[in-house]
Amino acid sequence: MAKKDETKEVKDLKDLGEAVKAEDVKAEASVKNDKAEDVPVKRVQTLDKQGRAYATGRRKDAVARVWIKPGSGKVTVNGRDQATYFARQTQRLILNQPFLIVNSVGKFDVVCTVKGGGLSGQAGAVRHGISRALENFDPEMRPALKKAGMMTRDARIVERKKVGKHKARRTKQWAKR
Repeated sequence: MAKKDETKEVKDLKDLGEAVKAEDVKAEASVKNDKAEDVPVKRVQTLDKQGRAYATGRRKDAVARVWIKPGSGKVTVNGRDQATYFARQTQRLILNQPFLIVNSVGKFDVVCTVKGGGLSGQAGAVRHGISRALENFDPEMRPALKKAGMMTRDARIVERKKVGKHKARRTKQWAKR
């Protein structure tokens, strides 16, 4: 009789496992409802005294401080025009992507300072900062920018070098004979 009870328990445990999973899902749903996460966050326009929206953008080791205001579309990076600071066309395209997404090319003047990293990381940091500043200027732009992935900080960074290796993963050359 003990064997019959054990097999019955195993079947019951499988059923119990499914029931527990279903209860966990229900419990998580009830916790989310209790926390007021269902209420959408009301975003408001944030401007300084000069009518500029400010934001910080980051990519790799680069950090960009960005101010945007309505204007003719002039972009200044560290006191220089974007064409002289970012010599490559691809870097300028990366920088202007947020404006293309929200159909506002040539409508905002951008002044930014960027430090750290290389030119590619700096272009990504300025793009991130422009996206966040556009959201601060007009919260209605957020869904389009979010869908395009402009609001998310790219968390990929350089992997650290390990002891006994040339780089992060590059090992010493090994000869069989």
